[in-house]
Amino acid sequence: MAAASEEAIKQFCALMELLEEPLKNTFQHVHQGYPRGTLVRFLKAREWNVPKAHKMLMDCLNWRIQNGIDSVLAKPIVPSDLYRAIRDTLLVGLTGYSKQGQPVYAFGVGLSTLDKASVHYYVQSHIQMNEYRDRVVLPKASKMFGKQINTCLKVMDMTGLKLSALNQIKMLSTITAIDDLNYPEKTETYFIVNAPYVFSACWKVVKPLLQERTKKKIKVLYGSGRDELLKVMDYETLPHFCKREGSGSSNDSSDGVDCYSYDHPFHQELYNYIKQQSLNQDFIGPMKQGSMHVDVPTPDLEEAKIVETIKSELHNFGGANGLSHSFNRIKIDGP
Repeated sequence: MAAASEEAIKQFCALMELLEEPLKNTFQHVHQGYPRGTLVRFLKAREWNVPKAHKMLMDCLNWRIQNGIDSVLAKPIVPSDLYRAIRDTLLVGLTGYSKQGQPVYAFGVGLSTLDKASVHYYVQSHIQMNEYRDRVVLPKASKMFGKQINTCLKVMDMTGLKLSALNQIKMLSTITAIDDLNYPEKTETYFIVNAPYVFSACWKVVKPLLQERTKKKIKVLYGSGRDELLKVMDYETLPHFCKREGSGSSNDSSDGVDCYSYDHPFHQELYNYIKQQSLNQDFIGPMKQGSMHVDVPTPDLEEAKIVETIKSELHNFGGANGLSHSFNRIKIDGP
């Protein structure tokens, strides 16, 4: 397999040497000085099939050019109150680094309402988070730990997950499609915590649809997952909802500000970075309101099938039980 992998990388490298401007420029933003690692990510995402991986990367580069992704970190969401509202309803934050140096991101899946801005603003914010991770957070982690770090860990909190989550599936599938097709293999492991019964039911029907490579990345932990997570990260890095069994969304950070908050140092640094980048542009003028309109990639057949399966399962719960509240948590065996 090693010899076959090296041959695939060699073939992919030869194809990439044929790049012309402006594809070459945007590719530099993607690989951040590590082109080989980037080619490996796209090869893994297409099961080491060189033509498919090459097409995937070409589609990604063209998507970046057509949507101005290289300059997205110079386009702040203004006014700041709107950005605060997005942070209050799309719950995500950086909590620290694992023992191996990967950045640890927390996601409040169950409590994110995604109802205070247009889909364009949420997509813009998500892409900015991705680009900031790749251009700032991962290089910083590599420097801190003295080795190349190009993946992160994600802790997905399902606290508060309701049947009404069905209304958010379209937006969440949009964000997932962007990640799968343009930022592949950036997450080493997804840890699912505080999972209610509705999640376990959906997981049972979705899991068989996933590729083996994807299934290996997803670990469904019991309760808050604290003990398992402490094997890969220190207590200070644990998201606030994992620090006490059953803590849910309670605020338990050392500075009194949970990692989702606009006031958290990570989000302040990110927002100030974007504002500063906007001031560094050739044309200096007042920051304009209005979201970026990014073309959303079409999900592949596997993802579309998964989304439809989740919808069907949630409808079954609603029809059979008439439930509109969170389900009681039960123990869920990991994959």
